[in-house]
Amino acid sequence: MQLQHTTVLLDEAVAALVGTPQEPLPSAQAGVFVDATFGRGGHSRLLLQRLGPQARVQAFDRDPQAIAAAATIADARFAIRHAPFSDLSTLPAASVDGVLMDIGVSSPQIDDPARGFSFRADGPLDMRMDPTQGESVAQWLETATVQHITEVIREYGEERFAFPIAKAIVARRQERGPISTTAELAGLVADTVKTREPGKDPATRTFQAFRIFINAELEELQQALLAALSVLKPGGRLAVISFHSLEDRIVKQFIAKHSKEEFDRRNPMAPSKPMALKALGRIFPSEAEVAANPRARSAVLRVAERLPT
Repeated sequence: MQLQHTTVLLDEAVAALVGTPQEPLPSAQAGVFVDATFGRGGHSRLLLQRLGPQARVQAFDRDPQAIAAAATIADARFAIRHAPFSDLSTLPAASVDGVLMDIGVSSPQIDDPARGFSFRADGPLDMRMDPTQGESVAQWLETATVQHITEVIREYGEERFAFPIAKAIVARRQERGPISTTAELAGLVADTVKTREPGKDPATRTFQAFRIFINAELEELQQALLAALSVLKPGGRLAVISFHSLEDRIVKQFIAKHSKEEFDRRNPMAPSKPMALKALGRIFPSEAEVAANPRARSAVLRVAERLPT
């Protein structure tokens, strides 16, 4: 199945790392750049077009289908690892000129019913970014308690009906066996949630919550951001594209925290810890991009530069 993916904020993200073709950054000639979330390779391919012959792109992705897509790139400057982006930490300290993260789920994952990410078509209730690792959402729901399900839906989906949904899931499991398909879960949530914002499916927040939880997405993001701070050279760029408030809040707070001096309140005489990052701003998709690709509407790109410490 050939599923299409339109890379969001493509030119803006690549320009944030290497500059524009008219005004490239010096690192574009021979720098090392990381595409921490390869997906279908839109950012990596444009990076390779913009970089000099001595530059390199190291990509990461934990989805086997993304690794297969990367096999079509026949460029000696490119390499990819089948690993989550928190594995940035395995790179040498201060060895990278730019790190790009495109957070969340890709269109091919959403649009393939066999992956179980979407309620728009029936499929197995899986949602794993890497189907070869860990347990699926269906497997987790076979034994999860009402309290745990409630916490996940409330924390990761910001769903005010988290408790009734969790109760309904466990009651269904006890009466008729566990939920195993996306249609079953979407139908149960729709029967439980009687009010919802206009134009939004009642299951949206629950599906988002289960996907984030089963893939430990926010924990992965936090670890990857810390790793990026370690591997970036002074002057190197960090560019992160987020698609919902939970992710963007983590990125925003991380950049803000490391963009100011830190003082030890317990020892006022101790020297302050210098700033590690300089925030370079945020970028939103243009009206034209959102019109052409509605999935871009919630995206925000935040950019920062690594400072000498």
